[in-house]
Amino acid sequence: MHPQLLAQSGAGFGAFVLIAIAIVAVVALIKTARIVPQRQAHVVERLGKYHKTLEAGFHILIPFIDRVAYKHSLKEIAMDVPPQFCITKDNIAIEIDGLLYMQVLDAKLASYGIDNYYYAASQLAQTTLRSEIGKLELDRTFEERDTINAQVISALDKASEPWGLKITRYEIANIKPPQSVQDALEKQMRAERERRAQIALSEGQREAQINVAEGQKQEVIKQSEAKKLSQINEAEGKAREIELLANATAQGIVQIAQAMQAPGGKDAVNLRVAEQYIIQFGNLAKEGNTLIIPQNLSDIGGTVAGLAKMLDSTRVAPGTPSGPPPIH
Repeated sequence: MHPQLLAQSGAGFGAFVLIAIAIVAVVALIKTARIVPQRQAHVVERLGKYHKTLEAGFHILIPFIDRVAYKHSLKEIAMDVPPQFCITKDNIAIEIDGLLYMQVLDAKLASYGIDNYYYAASQLAQTTLRSEIGKLELDRTFEERDTINAQVISALDKASEPWGLKITRYEIANIKPPQSVQDALEKQMRAERERRAQIALSEGQREAQINVAEGQKQEVIKQSEAKKLSQINEAEGKAREIELLANATAQGIVQIAQAMQAPGGKDAVNLRVAEQYIIQFGNLAKEGNTLIIPQNLSDIGGTVAGLAKMLDSTRVAPGTPSGPPPIH
C-alpha cells in the first residue's frame, strides 16, 4: 500500500477514536453528575442493589456502576379515586367517588415496599369505602361524610406505613343514589317543605289570633277602667254637689233664724208664709180639675198664726248657737 494512503487511513482512525473518547467522556459526565431538584428524592442503585437516596442538591456518581433507579416527589399529591358502586345497609346501590391526598416520606420504602403505590392506595381507599358504606343506611351516608373520611384515612395510614407513604386526607366528592331513590328523596323533601310551610302558617295564624285576643282584652280593661274613673268622678261630683247644697241650706236656715231674732222678723216671716200659702194654693187649682178646699179657707190669718206659733216653739234660746254648723 502506498505510504500516503496509510497515513490518511491512520489519521481517520485517530479522529474516530478521539470522537469516541469524547462521546464516552460526555456520557460518563452525564452519568457521574446529578442535580436533584428541591422536594425530590432519587434512589441510587449500585450494581443493581440499593445504595443510597439522593436529597436535593448536586451529587457525583460512579459512571456505569451507579444509576438512578427511582425518582420520587416529596410534595403532597392529590389523586382522583375512580367512582364505584357501594351497597348501603338498607341495600341501596349508590355511586361514590373521592379525592385522596398522600405524601412520600421514605423514598426507599416507596421504591421497594410496593410496586405501584398510586394504584395500591386507590384500590385500598375504594375497598375501605365500600366497607364503611355497608355499615350505614342511605340517609346517614349524607350525614356521616366526616366519619367515613376519617375511617378511610385510618385504614390507609395503617396499610401505607410499610410503603413509606403518609395519607393526609380523603374526601368524598360525590354521592349519587339511583334515579328512583332520587325521585323518592325529592318527594320527601317537597313534602317536608310543605309541612314546614303549613306549620309556619298555622303558627302565624295562632300568633295573630293571640294578638287580636290580647288587644280585645286590653281594650275591655281600658274601657272598664275608664268607666270606673267616670263613675268615681260622677260620684265625687254628686257628693260635692250634695255637700254644697247642704251647706247652703244650713246657712240659709241660720240666716232665717237670725232674721227672726231681729225686730220685725217675726212679722216678715208671717207675711212670707202667707204669700207662699196663697201662691201654692193657686198653683194647685191650675194643675187639675178637682180642687180640694180646706175647711178653714176663710181663716187664712189663723193658719198663718198657727205656723207662727210653731216657729216660736222652735226658736233658739239665748246664748245657744244660732243654727246647725255648716257641713263641709
